[in-house]
Amino acid sequence: MKILSIESSCDETAVAVIEDGRHILANQVYTQIAIHRKYGGVVPEIASRNHVMKMPFVVQDALDEAHLDFQDIDAIAVTKGPGLVGALLVGVSEAKALAYALDKPLIGVNHIEGHIAANYLAFPELEPPFLALVVSGGHTNLVIVKDYGLNVILGRTRDDAAGEAFDKVARVLGYPYPGGPAIDKAAQTGDEHAVEFPRAMLEDGSYDFSFSGLKSAVLNEINHNKMKGIDFRKEDIAASFQAAVLDVLTDKTVRCAEENHVKKIVLAGGVSANKGLRKRMSQVGKKHGWQLYYPPLSLCTDNAAMIGARAYYDYQLGRTSDWHLNAMPGLELPGVVK
Repeated sequence: MKILSIESSCDETAVAVIEDGRHILANQVYTQIAIHRKYGGVVPEIASRNHVMKMPFVVQDALDEAHLDFQDIDAIAVTKGPGLVGALLVGVSEAKALAYALDKPLIGVNHIEGHIAANYLAFPELEPPFLALVVSGGHTNLVIVKDYGLNVILGRTRDDAAGEAFDKVARVLGYPYPGGPAIDKAAQTGDEHAVEFPRAMLEDGSYDFSFSGLKSAVLNEINHNKMKGIDFRKEDIAASFQAAVLDVLTDKTVRCAEENHVKKIVLAGGVSANKGLRKRMSQVGKKHGWQLYYPPLSLCTDNAAMIGARAYYDYQLGRTSDWHLNAMPGLELPGVVK
């Protein structure tokens, strides 16, 4: 089964062709990073306009890469949410038009489930059940994927997600957009013990995440130093901040895995590209005897290949969409919440 998938939830215009949920025939991404960098972050209206201009060409590029025509496609998939509403609408409109014109099934996909499914493309042997740590710009989740159609959500973001905190701290430190990679790079040459930032573990037994307090502590530290004329190294602030984030992510993942007797761990989301996180989780995984999976860098950030992978399993489960499919900017990860 060949699925043409579309992803436009933020500032990447992406189109892919995926076969049987596991094989990438094409994976095209047009990024707007250079456009938004001058503003220090994504400007929704600019992102939407660029999606409108680029989408038809990226669709054709994907078909050309796969050496296919529209007649060879069996279904059309698209990110329905979460994301920027205007950006999502461009992708949803394109997908609905293609599905209607070609008389093919339409599959609306949850973006967060797409990030998890990126690992299916990288590891053909990976099958549920497993524990997934999803770390992205807007979401941080701990979820047991019991089957392709059943998620048990154990931990969620209460305020700022990890990726959001990275971007905000990077902006204050004067690093360019996107902030996550800049903080990660700076942290490699910084002293993670320079500043003891708080680790918000929340109440006993909680798997939830909160990074707003940490973000505020970093901003207060920077402002205090500037007001007092105290010299500081940006690299040390970056390293200390990143260490605090990684401590929370790894500690909660370890406890969740142990208490739920899980040895198969999957990383997903844009922040799974973070070198510090990969290194820390690899060390912890080796200590605890985990089977640890994380996608290549090309599948960590937003892409349409992961949407096509997830769409295949949604289709197998009978989860197709009708012509009333709409953008859902606040969409949550589906599943049973515990």
